[in-house]
Amino acid sequence: MSANAHAYEFNAIDGAALPLSQFAGKVVLVVNTASKCGLTPQYDGLEALYSDYRDQGLVVLGVPCNQFMGQEPGTEAEIKDFCETRFKIDFPLTAKTDVKGETAHPFYKWARDQLGEPAEPVWNFHKILVGKDGAALQAFGPRTEPQADEIVAAIKAAL
Repeated sequence: MSANAHAYEFNAIDGAALPLSQFAGKVVLVVNTASKCGLTPQYDGLEALYSDYRDQGLVVLGVPCNQFMGQEPGTEAEIKDFCETRFKIDFPLTAKTDVKGETAHPFYKWARDQLGEPAEPVWNFHKILVGKDGAALQAFGPRTEPQADEIVAAIKAAL
């Protein structure tokens, strides 16, 4: 396992490489997302967080995942269109990715290793905060709204 998140790479929703090292020096909120979930309206709060803090160095990274009751069944193109059209999402999105279990992306295995059980996604819109140096800082459960005081405070402290 790597010492920090910057060693890991996702595929972007458009198929390009998306190395987390490109976010070195920035704070990253990694969120597994789904288009057909009761929590999908959190996209609004995530975009607002990104809009409010991007100039200070925050990146929100959406990780579409179909592991929770098949709530992200679409193709990457459908997901991208849904996010941009319905929620005006401007933050980066990865390709569909597994976030739990044996097939979990290595970043998620690393985060669990770093933060323990709280970093294991139990549902869509689970959030993991990564510091400027790539350290795993904190995990937030799916029902914690993106603009909740505890998330905003953790982001501000990390910035």
